[in-house]
Amino acid sequence: MYMPFKPIDSIPLKTYPLASRKSKVDRVDFARPWKPGGTLEDFLERLPDILAAKDFKAVVSATAKARKAGKNVVMAMGAHVIKVGLNPVVVDLMEQGVITAIAMNGAGIIHDLEVAMIGRTSEDVLEGLEHGAFGMAEETAGFLNRAVLKAGNEGLGLGGAVGRAIIEENLPFEKESILATAARLEIPATVHVAIGTDIIHIHPGFDPEATGKASYLDFRLFCSVVAALEDGVYMNVGSAVILPEVFLKALTLVRNMGHKVERITTVNMDFIRQYRPTTNVVERPTSQGGRGFTLVGHHEIMFPLLAAAVSEKIGRFDS
Repeated sequence: MYMPFKPIDSIPLKTYPLASRKSKVDRVDFARPWKPGGTLEDFLERLPDILAAKDFKAVVSATAKARKAGKNVVMAMGAHVIKVGLNPVVVDLMEQGVITAIAMNGAGIIHDLEVAMIGRTSEDVLEGLEHGAFGMAEETAGFLNRAVLKAGNEGLGLGGAVGRAIIEENLPFEKESILATAARLEIPATVHVAIGTDIIHIHPGFDPEATGKASYLDFRLFCSVVAALEDGVYMNVGSAVILPEVFLKALTLVRNMGHKVERITTVNMDFIRQYRPTTNVVERPTSQGGRGFTLVGHHEIMFPLLAAAVSEKIGRFDS
């Protein structure tokens, strides 16, 4: 039987000394085993200096350095951040002067308000949907729609209006509200609404004109924040579509106006990789300088760890 191919003869194969080869992994970068009784700083130093652990340490360093240098650290967040119990951690970073601006989607004001109002949030959607009761909480819609009207009448942004309203109403858990903290500390807090995505939009008291006006004012405020982001840090935590798109539009607007925003550190944190955060936060904005990072993991674990690591590093700077 005729065979067009014969087993190759590998005897003339060329080789080289292993020591002469460039290797991606070096034992000097390996993790070190944990010693009971150590500090958080010890733990972080024992992480391997490889892949995600290396990126994590780079994000910590960039964030702490930005705070030390008085540069901006912007946190754009989906409402999931609130729903997994991270308000106290975000508030603490704001009070430390680490986070200098907050951006939310429309759902953020709902969950932040409910935390401030009753200390609980996040209803059972399936159970409520089956009976047509999903999103029908009277106090949530009433409070926020009043704040929207006030924002429209007084020329306020939506984030600032809700934060001030929480303070003015003296809600019982005000101190755990991100928006109220922003209002108290005079930190920009912007809310970027997509009409039809939030439960308050289905209530009869909802005013779309006032909402659009207030949210557009917040977009303009957000653009001012982005214009001052050089040498700063931009974090997108748990927003898959809206905030990455808003960030990209704000960035091109301010660059068009002549603002230099090139040397920035961008970070996307989520439990899966998605297209828009990867392209619109990590890759495209850093094409002219800076670095983009993706940290994959559950917010309720990863963000407190990041916050603690940044606080530790700031403590060493300040000591």
